[in-house]
Amino acid sequence: MLAKRIIPCLDVRDGRVVKGVNFEGIREVGDPVAFAAEYDRQGADEIVFYDITASHEGRGVILDVVRETARRVFVPLTVGGGISTVDDIRDTLRAGADKVSVNSQAVKNPQLIKEGADIFGSQCICVGIDAKKTPAGNWTVYINGGRVDMHLDLLDWVRQIEQLGAGEICLNSIDTDGVRGGFDLPMLKAVVDAVNIPVIASGGAGKLTDFGDAFEQTDCSAALAASLFHFRELTVADVKADCRSRGIIVR
Repeated sequence: MLAKRIIPCLDVRDGRVVKGVNFEGIREVGDPVAFAAEYDRQGADEIVFYDITASHEGRGVILDVVRETARRVFVPLTVGGGISTVDDIRDTLRAGADKVSVNSQAVKNPQLIKEGADIFGSQCICVGIDAKKTPAGNWTVYINGGRVDMHLDLLDWVRQIEQLGAGEICLNSIDTDGVRGGFDLPMLKAVVDAVNIPVIASGGAGKLTDFGDAFEQTDCSAALAASLFHFRELTVADVKADCRSRGIIVR
């Protein structure tokens, strides 16, 4: 069994780390480079940066922040937001990212996944997904930071993502994002069971045991959180210690 990963996520807007609830009520919480350096020190397995308004505002990637972070941290760095072309992927990787996360643009142009995987390797391509449950009981995919419902069935989309060559999926539930009531385990399990590539759980971690619950109740490969780490309620080491106490293999 591969060791499970614990991943702090930094949502960035205008060069600052921010946090909200259900993609609303956004507030600034600090400097992304300083946060990343602290999580590196705590033993994070990876760090994720999302420029949460880049796609909505039609901007490119925050390469200056990526460069400075890459100089100071020594764990894999994934960067998303504003990546719409192969050149954007190349520029982001050259700035120091190990992986890119494509979300809105992947939905609009699925060939971007294939082109990126063909040129840079599947291991460099993570597809981020924001999804929400429908009244019918399935899940639909949203883009532009949870603003636009694409009426695209989540499970159909994740199977297509895998076929196109993506190396990983980061699955965020809009219903649980920032609510801190735990990961959306039914959605997570459905996606993990539908594909053979690694799936990162995102959206909803609110207490120490939520990470272990996700690993025990689904076969997800990693769990990602923001608020818990940003506000120093938990450290990465705390989470790993709890997982180990439950017999979960972590790095």
